[in-house]
Amino acid sequence: MKTLLRPTAVISLVLVAFAPVLAAQNPMQPVLEGVYNQWRQSMISKSPNRWSQTTSLRRQVEIRNRIFSERRPFPASLFDLPAAPPDLRGLTPARLKVRGPTAKAIYFGKIDFGVGGAPTENILVLSFVQEAGWKYDGAEFINLMALPDVRASLAKGDYSVLDKPEFAPSGAPPVNPPIQLKAPVPYIAKVYAYCPGREVTVQVNRRSRHVLANTQQAEVVIGGASPGNNEVEYVVKSLPGSTGKEPLTIRVYLMSEKPGVKIPAVFEYTVPEGGAVKSSGKGSFVLNPALAAKLR
Repeated sequence: MKTLLRPTAVISLVLVAFAPVLAAQNPMQPVLEGVYNQWRQSMISKSPNRWSQTTSLRRQVEIRNRIFSERRPFPASLFDLPAAPPDLRGLTPARLKVRGPTAKAIYFGKIDFGVGGAPTENILVLSFVQEAGWKYDGAEFINLMALPDVRASLAKGDYSVLDKPEFAPSGAPPVNPPIQLKAPVPYIAKVYAYCPGREVTVQVNRRSRHVLANTQQAEVVIGGASPGNNEVEYVVKSLPGSTGKEPLTIRVYLMSEKPGVKIPAVFEYTVPEGGAVKSSGKGSFVLNPALAAKLR
């Protein structure tokens, strides 16, 4: 889930009533909704077979890689979700875009993840790819809390904001990740970045690539850390609106499975506010037997 930086009761009733008409205008709408609903049922019923039948191969590899990189069991961990996939019923199909073997179906309305509280009106973007039929490829929830004007326009039926390039399908055939894990990794590692006003690309061992922009976030290293020498590379770019004086921190951590054991960062590049930031750099860390003993 992420936030995109970029009503009267009568209107709400009109939008809900108009939704079937919008779906009927595009024959792809029921096709893609059927794929999503089958995928959603696979998650609710916790069926690995149904999940693999409705999910793109690329996404299957990505999810399996992440689970194994966190040393969790597959496929059982597939269904450890913080929230249930939302039901499309009651949402307004605002845009449907097909480009080559890719498609995006965009919905507006009260998106309910079943976590309690009253759902608010936001955007749900569903992605699909064609692989011997259409397959579910992912979803993006866009919270409009900080964009009340956009939310009000959408509520009135003005969906022009959804015509921006970032809402368009790529048109490119999906490419599987270069690494395809078959079992849990020996050691868990994570990349952390604090990068206000900047985009940071970090690559660990030339196989786990992370792009973090204007955020404070950690991501698991795909493939984990390897015994011996491990390489870290980074590239830093300023984002529009940046002053160039913001602080920056890039770290790599090794995660111990022993209760209460925390390992200091094995790689760190930190620049205080106002300091000079290098546009790129390289480093490394060594996972020796003594360090490995603290992890497992």
